[in-house]
Amino acid sequence: MAASKSQPSGSHIVHVNYGVARTGLPSARSFQRWVDAALRGARRRKAAELSIRIVDAKEGRKLNHAYRDKDYATNVLSFPAELPPGLTLPLIGDLVICAPVVARESKQQGKFANDHWAHMTVHGVLHLLGYDHIDDAEAEAMEALEKRVLAGLGIADPYAIERDI
Repeated sequence: MAASKSQPSGSHIVHVNYGVARTGLPSARSFQRWVDAALRGARRRKAAELSIRIVDAKEGRKLNHAYRDKDYATNVLSFPAELPPGLTLPLIGDLVICAPVVARESKQQGKFANDHWAHMTVHGVLHLLGYDHIDDAEAEAMEALEKRVLAGLGIADPYAIERDI
């Protein structure tokens, strides 16, 4: 499948690899915009590089099982870069986003598909930067940052929509 690299005027490089047909999926330029917004929102000033792979349910399930011991496809998996000591690269990690899961969730939650793709991208990037939602305080901080970043992109609070369902 197709791979593309996007790097507008900013210093962040985003590699996008489509492991599924691209029809109806966001462009590499959209992913770049969402990644840039997440990095700005998290006050990341250093250059950053990451890869995003868009997968089908079979590949998503296989990866979620291998790395999280969960036997189902999930919306987004984040793999922070583990660089050897002393190696200074802008690489922050990899995201895997499962296209059919994002499509299903956006329908179930009454969200615009593109808005949900943006949310999953922002959410994944924040995980790469060390944000988490394991305990309530971390979850609240991460959600607040996600909402702020998404609002800057003109996207409504995704958690308000989920609570209404």
